[in-house]
Amino acid sequence: MTVLSDAQELAGDLTDLRRRLHQEPELGLHLPRTQEKVLEALSGLPYEITLGTDATSVTAVLRGTGGEASAVRPVVLLRGDMDALPIQEHTGLDFSSRIDGAMHACGHDLHTAMLAGAATLLAHHRDRLVGDVVLMFQPGEEGFDGAGVMIREGVLDAAGRRADAAYGLHVMSAGAPNGQFMSRTGILMSASDGLTVTVHGAGGHGSAPHQAQDPVTVIAEMVTALQVMVTRQFDMFDPVVLSVGVLQAGTKRNIIPESARLEATVRSYTAQSQAKLQRVVPRLLEGIAAAHGLEVTVDYVTEYPLTITDEGETGRAERVVGELFGGQRFTRMINPLSGSEDFSRVLAEVPGTFVFLSALPRQADAATAAFNHSPAATFDDDVMADGAALYTQLALSRMAELAV
Repeated sequence: MTVLSDAQELAGDLTDLRRRLHQEPELGLHLPRTQEKVLEALSGLPYEITLGTDATSVTAVLRGTGGEASAVRPVVLLRGDMDALPIQEHTGLDFSSRIDGAMHACGHDLHTAMLAGAATLLAHHRDRLVGDVVLMFQPGEEGFDGAGVMIREGVLDAAGRRADAAYGLHVMSAGAPNGQFMSRTGILMSASDGLTVTVHGAGGHGSAPHQAQDPVTVIAEMVTALQVMVTRQFDMFDPVVLSVGVLQAGTKRNIIPESARLEATVRSYTAQSQAKLQRVVPRLLEGIAAAHGLEVTVDYVTEYPLTITDEGETGRAERVVGELFGGQRFTRMINPLSGSEDFSRVLAEVPGTFVFLSALPRQADAATAAFNHSPAATFDDDVMADGAALYTQLALSRMAELAV
């Protein structure tokens, strides 16, 4: 039996696990029901399991039994993230979320099921492994730096030595034909920063703004000034994206509030731009507030670094996809994505790559289907067998080469 045919036999189990995960989405670093389902999937398999302390992570180590004993055993790490998003689901699926205000809108339920499937496949092919595999079931990818937490708790050295290679997969609900794998060498995804701004004014009656200090007009000016700054202080060939997602002020139309608040996400593609943003964004906002005689609190937080893939490992992923499914199933992306990933922290420590897999529903239009993070995003369960097979074959292929 081949890895792919073995994976296809698991398709029903993967779908069942994914749908149970989808019905009970959990947010952040603490996912007890999700952890329970993962442990159930690993039950009876020959893994050494460690649970996280500061998060409900699961680290599972499989010791290969193939080849001759060696003092230095190769180690390959495979990662799947498990957390959901604070979104009210609008898909109408019969296995929709049962948790109000939470949804697996980014496909992490598929990632978890695929990695659990790979756990079964790798255990079945344990005699072909001449080293050790670390499975990284990670909470808190959606803005909680779960990868950073797991790295601090030792996931990269869980097998007894630092991993030699690391691989991650991420499904997409739109943008490419069903079943297509995609990646690129070098910068794959942007760096991510967070901006929170509070303008402090003085409240008053809306009919007499001169007797108050209006923070609303000042924060409105800040929103537009931030967009102008991006186009005038940064090179268009080294792009920066700044989007305000939260704008809050006031309680009633005839009351000038005491404060106004915004939150924004900031994306960049070079370390130089990320460092410059940390300098110029607070300077701009403080200057605007001062010009109006108001105070401002600016909290600029560096979040995730650039996701940078290794050239050799990305080439390996392309070759393995070709061996399993045919060369037409892999696309080299021309440009990076403006999304960000905390798997970037793993790739900063260990050579590896990150591969996207289109889970576009088969009857949907790739150009118009709801994208990840949409309350209407849907994903095709059938791609999970291919994802589990790719995880498994990447580990087997890299392990064989490392052992030579």
